[in-house]
Amino acid sequence: MLDLTQLRKDPDAVAERLRARGVDFDLDAFRSLEAKRKTLQTRTEALQAQRNALSKSIGRGKAAGEDVSAALAESTQVNEALDAVARDNDEVRAQLGQWLLQWPNLPHESVPAGADESGNVEIRRWSPSGTDPAPLPFEPRDHVDLGAPLGLDFETASKLSGARFVVMKGAIARLHRALAQLMLDLQTTEHGYQECYVPYVVNEATMRGTGQLPKFETDLFAARKGGQQGEGDPLYLIPTSEVPLTNFVRDELLPAAALPMRLTAHTPCFRSEAGAYGRDTRGMIRQHQFDKVEMVQIVQPERSYDALEQMVGHAENVLRRLELPYRVVLLCAGDMGFSAAKTCDLEVWLPSQRAYREISSVSNCEAFQARRMQARYRGADGKPAFVHTLNGSGLAVGRALVAVLENGQQADGSIRLPAALVPYMGGVDRIG
Repeated sequence: MLDLTQLRKDPDAVAERLRARGVDFDLDAFRSLEAKRKTLQTRTEALQAQRNALSKSIGRGKAAGEDVSAALAESTQVNEALDAVARDNDEVRAQLGQWLLQWPNLPHESVPAGADESGNVEIRRWSPSGTDPAPLPFEPRDHVDLGAPLGLDFETASKLSGARFVVMKGAIARLHRALAQLMLDLQTTEHGYQECYVPYVVNEATMRGTGQLPKFETDLFAARKGGQQGEGDPLYLIPTSEVPLTNFVRDELLPAAALPMRLTAHTPCFRSEAGAYGRDTRGMIRQHQFDKVEMVQIVQPERSYDALEQMVGHAENVLRRLELPYRVVLLCAGDMGFSAAKTCDLEVWLPSQRAYREISSVSNCEAFQARRMQARYRGADGKPAFVHTLNGSGLAVGRALVAVLENGQQADGSIRLPAALVPYMGGVDRIG
Protein backbone atom coordinates (compact mmCIF):
# COMPACT_ATOMS: atom_id res chain seq x y z
CA MET A 1 0.00 0.00 0.00
CA LEU A 2 0.96 3.65 -0.19
CA ASP A 3 3.43 5.04 2.33
CA LEU A 4 1.34 6.74 5.04
CA THR A 5 4.28 8.88 6.16
CA GLN A 6 4.73 10.22 2.64
CA LEU A 7 0.99 10.68 2.24
CA ARG A 8 0.67 12.65 5.47
CA LYS A 9 3.68 14.79 4.63
CA ASP A 10 2.58 15.79 1.10
CA PRO A 11 -0.79 14.34 0.03
CA ASP A 12 -0.99 16.66 -2.98
CA ALA A 13 2.27 15.28 -4.40
CA VAL A 14 0.98 11.70 -3.99
CA ALA A 15 -2.26 12.62 -5.74
CA GLU A 16 -0.29 14.21 -8.59
CA ARG A 17 1.83 11.09 -9.12
CA LEU A 18 -1.26 8.87 -9.09
CA ARG A 19 -2.85 11.17 -11.64
CA ALA A 20 -0.08 10.09 -14.04
CA ARG A 21 -1.62 6.61 -13.82
CA GLY A 22 -5.06 7.98 -14.63
CA VAL A 23 -6.13 7.59 -11.01
CA ASP A 24 -8.07 10.35 -9.26
CA PHE A 25 -6.95 10.02 -5.65
CA ASP A 26 -9.69 11.02 -3.18
CA LEU A 27 -7.87 13.64 -1.15
CA ASP A 28 -11.06 14.72 0.66
CA ALA A 29 -11.69 11.20 1.95
CA PHE A 30 -8.09 10.90 3.13
CA ARG A 31 -8.14 14.25 4.87
CA SER A 32 -11.44 13.40 6.56
CA LEU A 33 -10.06 10.12 7.95
CA GLU A 34 -6.83 11.83 8.99
CA ALA A 35 -8.76 14.60 10.75
CA LYS A 36 -10.67 11.98 12.76
CA ARG A 37 -7.44 10.20 13.63
CA LYS A 38 -5.74 13.42 14.73
CA THR A 39 -8.74 14.45 16.84
CA LEU A 40 -8.72 11.09 18.58
CA GLN A 41 -4.96 11.26 19.06
CA THR A 42 -5.24 14.72 20.62
CA ARG A 43 -8.06 13.50 22.86
CA THR A 44 -5.96 10.46 23.88
CA GLU A 45 -2.97 12.62 24.78
CA ALA A 46 -5.15 14.97 26.85
CA LEU A 47 -6.72 12.06 28.75
CA GLN A 48 -3.33 10.46 29.33
CA ALA A 49 -2.01 13.73 30.73
CA GLN A 50 -5.12 14.01 32.97
CA ARG A 51 -4.63 10.41 34.16
CA ASN A 52 -0.97 11.04 34.96
CA ALA A 53 -1.81 14.19 36.90
CA LEU A 54 -4.53 12.35 38.86
CA SER A 55 -2.15 9.50 39.60
CA LYS A 56 0.38 11.88 41.08
CA SER A 57 -2.33 13.69 43.04
CA ILE A 58 -3.66 10.42 44.45
CA GLY A 59 -0.15 9.37 45.43
CA ARG A 60 0.48 12.63 47.29
CA GLY A 61 -2.94 12.51 48.95
CA LYS A 62 -2.45 8.98 50.22
CA ALA A 63 0.99 9.88 51.54
CA ALA A 64 -0.55 12.81 53.43
CA GLY A 65 -3.41 10.67 54.76
CA GLU A 66 -6.04 12.64 52.83
CA ASP A 67 -9.34 11.37 51.42
CA VAL A 68 -8.67 10.56 47.74
CA SER A 69 -11.99 8.89 46.90
CA ALA A 70 -13.09 11.72 44.61
CA ALA A 71 -9.79 11.59 42.70
CA LEU A 72 -10.05 7.80 42.43
CA ALA A 73 -13.57 8.09 40.99
CA GLU A 74 -12.38 10.69 38.50
CA SER A 75 -9.44 8.45 37.58
CA THR A 76 -11.85 5.59 36.86
CA GLN A 77 -13.88 7.87 34.57
CA VAL A 78 -10.71 8.94 32.75
CA ASN A 79 -9.65 5.31 32.22
CA GLU A 80 -13.09 4.47 30.84
CA ALA A 81 -12.88 7.45 28.50
CA LEU A 82 -9.41 6.32 27.38
CA ASP A 83 -10.74 2.84 26.62
CA ALA A 84 -13.56 4.33 24.54
CA VAL A 85 -11.19 6.61 22.64
CA ALA A 86 -8.82 3.68 22.02
CA ARG A 87 -11.68 1.69 20.46
CA ASP A 88 -12.63 4.65 18.28
CA ASN A 89 -8.99 5.14 17.31
CA ASP A 90 -8.61 1.46 16.35
CA GLU A 91 -11.75 1.70 14.23
CA VAL A 92 -10.55 4.80 12.38
CA ARG A 93 -7.11 3.28 11.79
CA ALA A 94 -8.76 0.13 10.43
CA GLN A 95 -10.96 2.23 8.14
CA LEU A 96 -7.90 4.13 6.90
CA GLY A 97 -5.95 0.91 6.31
CA GLN A 98 -8.83 -0.70 4.43
CA TRP A 99 -9.37 2.46 2.37
CA LEU A 100 -5.69 2.60 1.41
CA LEU A 101 -5.81 -0.94 -0.03
CA GLN A 102 -7.73 0.29 -3.09
CA TRP A 103 -5.01 2.65 -4.36
CA PRO A 104 -2.21 1.54 -6.73
CA ASN A 105 1.51 2.10 -6.34
CA LEU A 106 3.19 5.37 -7.27
CA PRO A 107 5.08 5.27 -10.59
CA HIS A 108 8.85 5.63 -10.41
CA GLU A 109 10.20 8.95 -11.69
CA SER A 110 11.74 7.20 -14.73
CA VAL A 111 8.37 5.83 -15.91
CA PRO A 112 7.11 7.66 -19.02
CA ALA A 113 3.76 9.44 -19.00
CA GLY A 114 0.93 7.86 -20.93
CA ALA A 115 -2.62 6.62 -20.54
CA ASP A 116 -2.35 3.23 -22.26
CA GLU A 117 -0.03 0.98 -24.28
CA SER A 118 0.38 3.68 -26.93
CA GLY A 119 2.57 5.52 -24.39
CA ASN A 120 4.99 2.61 -23.91
CA VAL A 121 8.60 3.06 -25.02
CA GLU A 122 10.60 0.41 -26.87
CA ILE A 123 14.06 -0.07 -25.35
CA ARG A 124 15.59 -2.70 -27.63
CA ARG A 125 14.80 -5.68 -29.83
CA TRP A 126 16.57 -8.89 -30.73
CA SER A 127 16.28 -11.61 -33.35
CA PRO A 128 18.49 -14.55 -34.33
CA SER A 129 18.68 -13.04 -37.81
CA GLY A 130 19.40 -9.49 -36.68
CA THR A 131 17.40 -6.70 -35.10
CA ASP A 132 14.15 -7.57 -36.85
CA PRO A 133 12.71 -11.06 -37.42
CA ALA A 134 13.34 -12.55 -40.84
CA PRO A 135 10.08 -12.91 -42.79
CA LEU A 136 8.92 -16.42 -43.51
CA PRO A 137 9.13 -17.40 -47.24
CA PHE A 138 5.48 -18.48 -47.18
CA GLU A 139 2.19 -17.28 -45.69
CA PRO A 140 2.44 -18.07 -41.96
CA ARG A 141 -0.23 -20.12 -40.21
CA ASP A 142 -1.25 -19.44 -36.62
CA HIS A 143 -0.59 -21.76 -33.68
CA VAL A 144 -4.14 -23.12 -33.69
CA ASP A 145 -3.85 -24.50 -37.23
CA LEU A 146 -0.25 -25.62 -36.68
CA GLY A 147 -0.99 -27.30 -33.36
CA ALA A 148 -4.20 -29.15 -34.20
CA PRO A 149 -2.48 -32.08 -36.01
CA LEU A 150 0.12 -32.23 -33.20
CA GLY A 151 -2.30 -32.59 -30.28
CA LEU A 152 -3.58 -29.08 -29.51
CA ASP A 153 -7.26 -29.69 -28.74
CA PHE A 154 -9.65 -26.86 -27.89
CA GLU A 155 -12.80 -28.84 -28.66
CA THR A 156 -12.25 -31.40 -25.92
CA ALA A 157 -11.27 -28.65 -23.47
CA SER A 158 -14.51 -26.81 -24.24
CA LYS A 159 -16.49 -29.98 -23.52
CA LEU A 160 -14.64 -30.47 -20.23
CA SER A 161 -14.51 -26.91 -18.92
CA GLY A 162 -15.78 -24.32 -21.39
CA ALA A 163 -14.11 -21.55 -23.38
CA ARG A 164 -10.51 -20.41 -22.81
CA PHE A 165 -9.13 -23.80 -21.81
CA VAL A 166 -6.99 -26.23 -23.82
CA VAL A 167 -6.12 -29.92 -23.86
CA MET A 168 -2.65 -30.91 -25.08
CA LYS A 169 -1.78 -34.43 -26.21
CA GLY A 170 1.23 -36.21 -27.67
CA ALA A 171 3.99 -34.06 -29.14
CA ILE A 172 2.42 -30.77 -28.04
CA ALA A 173 2.08 -31.95 -24.44
CA ARG A 174 5.71 -33.03 -24.42
CA LEU A 175 6.83 -29.73 -25.96
CA HIS A 176 4.89 -27.81 -23.30
CA ARG A 177 6.60 -29.83 -20.56
CA ALA A 178 10.01 -29.40 -22.22
CA LEU A 179 9.62 -25.63 -22.31
CA ALA A 180 8.80 -25.45 -18.60
CA GLN A 181 11.75 -27.71 -17.75
CA LEU A 182 14.18 -25.63 -19.81
CA MET A 183 12.97 -22.45 -18.13
CA LEU A 184 13.31 -23.91 -14.63
CA ASP A 185 16.80 -25.22 -15.39
CA LEU A 186 17.94 -21.82 -16.67
CA GLN A 187 16.50 -19.96 -13.68
CA THR A 188 18.00 -22.35 -11.12
CA THR A 189 21.35 -23.40 -12.60
CA GLU A 190 22.35 -20.20 -14.40
CA HIS A 191 20.40 -17.36 -12.80
CA GLY A 192 20.63 -18.36 -9.14
CA TYR A 193 16.97 -18.83 -8.21
CA GLN A 194 15.84 -21.40 -5.66
CA GLU A 195 13.21 -23.73 -7.07
CA CYS A 196 10.03 -23.95 -4.99
CA TYR A 197 6.83 -25.94 -5.00
CA VAL A 198 3.90 -23.88 -3.73
CA PRO A 199 0.18 -24.28 -3.03
CA TYR A 200 -2.12 -23.47 -5.94
CA VAL A 201 -4.82 -22.35 -3.49
CA VAL A 202 -4.20 -19.49 -1.04
CA ASN A 203 -6.08 -17.49 1.59
CA GLU A 204 -7.29 -13.89 1.65
CA ALA A 205 -4.27 -12.55 3.52
CA THR A 206 -1.95 -13.95 0.87
CA MET A 207 -3.95 -12.40 -1.98
CA ARG A 208 -4.14 -9.09 -0.09
CA GLY A 209 -0.39 -9.06 0.47
CA THR A 210 0.50 -8.90 -3.22
CA GLY A 211 -2.37 -6.61 -4.21
CA GLN A 212 -4.96 -8.93 -5.79
CA LEU A 213 -7.47 -8.22 -3.01
CA PRO A 214 -9.64 -6.37 -2.48
CA LYS A 215 -9.58 -4.51 -5.80
CA PHE A 216 -9.37 -7.41 -8.28
CA GLU A 217 -11.56 -10.06 -6.68
CA THR A 218 -13.65 -10.42 -9.86
CA ASP A 219 -10.52 -11.50 -11.76
CA LEU A 220 -9.92 -14.43 -9.39
CA PHE A 221 -11.28 -17.94 -9.18
CA ALA A 222 -12.64 -18.53 -5.68
CA ALA A 223 -12.54 -22.01 -4.14
CA ARG A 224 -14.57 -23.40 -1.26
CA LYS A 225 -13.33 -25.80 1.39
CA GLY A 226 -15.03 -29.15 1.77
CA GLY A 227 -17.38 -29.88 4.62
CA GLN A 228 -20.14 -27.51 5.63
CA GLN A 229 -21.05 -24.76 3.20
CA GLY A 230 -19.22 -21.54 3.95
CA GLU A 231 -16.93 -23.19 6.48
CA GLY A 232 -13.66 -21.34 7.08
CA ASP A 233 -12.17 -18.36 5.28
CA PRO A 234 -12.41 -18.00 1.48
CA LEU A 235 -9.66 -19.53 -0.64
CA TYR A 236 -8.52 -18.53 -4.13
CA LEU A 237 -6.74 -20.25 -7.01
CA ILE A 238 -3.46 -18.44 -7.64
CA PRO A 239 -3.33 -16.09 -10.67
CA THR A 240 0.48 -16.49 -10.64
CA SER A 241 3.03 -18.06 -8.31
CA GLU A 242 4.22 -14.52 -7.55
CA VAL A 243 1.44 -14.55 -4.95
CA PRO A 244 2.65 -17.43 -2.74
CA LEU A 245 6.36 -16.84 -3.42
CA THR A 246 6.28 -13.17 -2.41
CA ASN A 247 4.21 -13.99 0.67
CA PHE A 248 6.99 -16.22 1.99
CA VAL A 249 8.23 -13.08 3.76
CA ARG A 250 4.86 -11.85 5.05
CA ASP A 251 5.04 -10.85 8.74
CA GLU A 252 8.77 -11.60 8.78
CA LEU A 253 11.73 -9.56 10.04
CA LEU A 254 14.62 -10.86 7.97
CA PRO A 255 18.31 -10.55 8.77
CA ALA A 256 20.16 -8.52 6.13
CA ALA A 257 22.21 -11.62 5.34
CA ALA A 258 19.04 -13.35 4.06
CA LEU A 259 18.82 -10.87 1.16
CA PRO A 260 18.61 -11.03 -1.74
CA MET A 261 16.15 -13.90 -1.98
CA ARG A 262 15.64 -15.34 -5.47
CA LEU A 263 12.72 -17.73 -5.84
CA THR A 264 11.20 -19.52 -8.83
CA ALA A 265 8.32 -21.93 -9.35
CA HIS A 266 6.50 -23.60 -12.20
CA THR A 267 2.74 -23.56 -11.57
CA PRO A 268 -0.57 -23.34 -13.35
CA CYS A 269 -2.13 -19.89 -13.15
CA PHE A 270 -5.88 -19.26 -12.98
CA ARG A 271 -7.49 -16.02 -14.13
CA SER A 272 -11.14 -15.33 -14.83
CA GLU A 273 -10.18 -12.52 -17.25
CA ALA A 274 -13.35 -10.72 -16.16
CA GLY A 275 -12.43 -7.55 -18.04
CA ALA A 276 -10.98 -9.22 -21.13
CA TYR A 277 -13.90 -10.91 -22.89
CA GLY A 278 -13.82 -10.35 -26.64
CA ARG A 279 -10.02 -10.13 -26.65
CA ASP A 280 -7.82 -12.94 -28.04
CA THR A 281 -10.66 -15.43 -28.12
CA ARG A 282 -8.84 -17.69 -30.58
CA GLY A 283 -6.18 -20.05 -29.32
CA MET A 284 -3.88 -19.88 -26.31
CA ILE A 285 -3.06 -16.18 -26.02
CA ARG A 286 -5.58 -15.48 -23.25
CA GLN A 287 -6.61 -18.51 -21.20
CA HIS A 288 -8.36 -19.10 -17.87
CA GLN A 289 -5.65 -21.65 -17.02
CA PHE A 290 -2.06 -21.45 -18.20
CA ASP A 291 1.40 -22.40 -16.93
CA LYS A 292 4.16 -20.01 -16.00
CA VAL A 293 7.66 -20.14 -14.58
CA GLU A 294 7.81 -17.20 -12.19
CA MET A 295 10.80 -15.22 -10.90
CA VAL A 296 10.59 -13.40 -7.56
CA GLN A 297 13.30 -11.39 -5.83
CA ILE A 298 13.18 -9.93 -2.31
CA VAL A 299 15.95 -7.35 -1.94
CA GLN A 300 17.23 -4.37 0.00
CA PRO A 301 15.74 -1.10 -1.31
CA GLU A 302 18.96 0.33 -2.68
CA ARG A 303 19.44 -2.75 -4.88
CA SER A 304 15.96 -3.13 -6.33
CA TYR A 305 16.51 -1.30 -9.62
CA ASP A 306 19.68 -3.26 -10.32
CA ALA A 307 17.61 -6.37 -9.62
CA LEU A 308 14.97 -5.20 -12.09
CA GLU A 309 17.52 -4.94 -14.89
CA GLN A 310 18.94 -8.30 -13.90
CA MET A 311 15.54 -9.99 -14.02
CA VAL A 312 14.75 -8.53 -17.44
CA GLY A 313 18.05 -10.06 -18.59
CA HIS A 314 17.06 -13.42 -17.12
CA ALA A 315 13.81 -13.43 -19.08
CA GLU A 316 15.65 -12.32 -22.23
CA ASN A 317 18.08 -15.21 -21.86
CA VAL A 318 15.22 -17.70 -22.04
CA LEU A 319 13.92 -16.12 -25.25
CA ARG A 320 17.37 -16.14 -26.81
CA ARG A 321 17.85 -19.81 -25.94
CA LEU A 322 14.54 -20.46 -27.66
CA GLU A 323 15.72 -18.44 -30.69
CA LEU A 324 12.61 -16.27 -30.52
CA PRO A 325 12.59 -12.67 -31.81
CA TYR A 326 11.49 -10.23 -29.13
CA ARG A 327 11.55 -6.65 -27.96
CA VAL A 328 11.80 -5.03 -24.51
CA VAL A 329 9.30 -2.28 -23.75
CA LEU A 330 9.18 0.16 -20.82
CA LEU A 331 5.56 0.56 -19.77
CA CYS A 332 4.09 4.01 -19.32
CA ALA A 333 2.37 4.98 -16.06
CA GLY A 334 -1.14 4.25 -17.34
CA ASP A 335 -0.31 0.73 -18.58
CA MET A 336 1.38 -0.67 -15.45
CA GLY A 337 -0.08 -3.23 -13.08
CA PHE A 338 -1.60 -2.21 -9.76
CA SER A 339 1.40 -3.01 -7.53
CA ALA A 340 4.20 -1.95 -9.88
CA ALA A 341 6.38 1.14 -9.57
CA LYS A 342 8.18 0.32 -12.83
CA THR A 343 7.61 -2.45 -15.38
CA CYS A 344 9.40 -3.76 -18.44
CA ASP A 345 7.51 -6.07 -20.77
CA LEU A 346 9.13 -8.58 -23.09
CA GLU A 347 7.11 -9.09 -26.25
CA VAL A 348 7.71 -12.06 -28.56
CA TRP A 349 7.21 -11.94 -32.34
CA LEU A 350 4.24 -13.90 -33.69
CA PRO A 351 4.42 -14.27 -37.50
CA SER A 352 0.69 -14.99 -37.90
CA GLN A 353 -0.20 -11.68 -36.28
CA ARG A 354 2.80 -9.80 -37.68
CA ALA A 355 3.09 -8.27 -34.23
CA TYR A 356 4.92 -8.54 -30.91
CA ARG A 357 2.85 -9.93 -28.03
CA GLU A 358 3.62 -9.90 -24.30
CA ILE A 359 5.34 -13.02 -22.97
CA SER A 360 6.88 -11.63 -19.79
CA SER A 361 6.23 -8.68 -17.51
CA VAL A 362 8.97 -7.80 -15.00
CA SER A 363 8.11 -5.32 -12.25
CA ASN A 364 9.70 -3.59 -9.29
CA CYS A 365 7.01 -3.05 -6.66
CA GLU A 366 9.44 -1.26 -4.33
CA ALA A 367 7.95 -1.40 -0.77
CA PHE A 368 4.31 -1.36 -1.90
CA GLN A 369 3.69 -5.08 -1.33
CA ALA A 370 6.02 -5.18 1.67
CA ARG A 371 3.89 -2.60 3.51
CA ARG A 372 0.78 -4.70 2.85
CA MET A 373 2.60 -7.84 4.05
CA GLN A 374 4.60 -6.22 6.88
CA ALA A 375 7.72 -7.75 5.31
CA ARG A 376 10.84 -6.14 6.76
CA TYR A 377 14.55 -6.68 7.23
CA ARG A 378 17.00 -5.34 9.78
CA GLY A 379 19.24 -2.79 8.11
CA ALA A 380 22.86 -1.92 8.80
CA ASP A 381 21.70 0.58 11.43
CA GLY A 382 19.87 -2.20 13.26
CA LYS A 383 16.46 -0.68 12.55
CA PRO A 384 13.66 -2.56 10.73
CA ALA A 385 12.92 -1.38 7.18
CA PHE A 386 10.61 -2.64 4.46
CA VAL A 387 12.09 -4.88 1.80
CA HIS A 388 11.54 -4.29 -1.92
CA THR A 389 9.79 -6.99 -3.95
CA LEU A 390 10.14 -7.78 -7.65
CA ASN A 391 8.44 -10.33 -9.86
CA GLY A 392 8.45 -11.40 -13.48
CA SER A 393 7.66 -14.23 -15.86
CA GLY A 394 10.51 -16.42 -16.86
CA LEU A 395 8.42 -17.23 -18.99
CA ALA A 396 4.71 -17.78 -19.68
CA VAL A 397 4.90 -21.38 -20.92
CA GLY A 398 1.80 -21.37 -23.12
CA ARG A 399 2.79 -18.22 -24.97
CA ALA A 400 6.29 -19.61 -25.41
CA LEU A 401 4.69 -22.70 -26.98
CA VAL A 402 2.71 -20.45 -29.33
CA ALA A 403 5.89 -18.59 -30.31
CA VAL A 404 7.92 -21.77 -30.87
CA LEU A 405 5.18 -23.20 -33.11
CA GLU A 406 4.78 -20.06 -35.17
CA ASN A 407 8.43 -19.06 -35.49
CA GLY A 408 9.59 -22.61 -36.10
CA GLN A 409 6.95 -23.51 -38.69
CA GLN A 410 8.04 -24.91 -42.02
CA ALA A 411 6.22 -24.82 -45.35
CA ASP A 412 5.06 -28.44 -44.90
CA GLY A 413 3.45 -27.66 -41.50
CA SER A 414 6.18 -29.28 -39.42
CA ILE A 415 7.89 -27.38 -36.60
CA ARG A 416 11.65 -26.94 -36.34
CA LEU A 417 12.63 -26.87 -32.68
CA PRO A 418 15.33 -24.61 -31.24
CA ALA A 419 18.55 -26.45 -30.36
CA ALA A 420 18.13 -25.76 -26.62
CA LEU A 421 14.92 -27.81 -26.56
CA VAL A 422 16.27 -30.87 -28.39
CA PRO A 423 17.72 -32.57 -25.25
CA TYR A 424 14.35 -32.11 -23.50
CA MET A 425 12.57 -33.67 -26.49
CA GLY A 426 14.60 -36.89 -26.52
CA GLY A 427 16.85 -35.71 -29.33
CA VAL A 428 13.97 -34.76 -31.65
CA ASP A 429 14.65 -31.51 -33.50
CA ARG A 430 11.41 -31.38 -35.50
CA ILE A 431 7.80 -32.34 -34.82
CA GLY A 432 4.97 -32.78 -37.28
